[in-house]
Amino acid sequence: MMDYLENGNIRNSVNYPACDMGVCSQAGRIAIFHKNIANMLNQFTAVIGEKNINISDMTNKSRGEVAYTMLDIENAATQDLVESLQKIDGVFRVRVVK
Repeated sequence: MMDYLENGNIRNSVNYPACDMGVCSQAGRIAIFHKNIANMLNQFTAVIGEKNINISDMTNKSRGEVAYTMLDIENAATQDLVESLQKIDGVFRVRVVK
């Protein structure tokens, strides 16, 4: 549970797939819970790119109809970025891990 709280990593979840990016060494990490449908990753990266933030690492794992994406970014996540990601159709929740 601590690894999820501190790093966003998921293990042994009933609803979401296992996902582990280790310890975040970048300025920020965002975790996005979303529908497992086409074009989601493209929308996430477009929003982040529009904010002129570089993605240094990312992973996406799915289980059935749901997916979990973690993105390490080179700037701290702003409220504006979080709100823009939450507006994407199919996003359930955006969590700032770091």
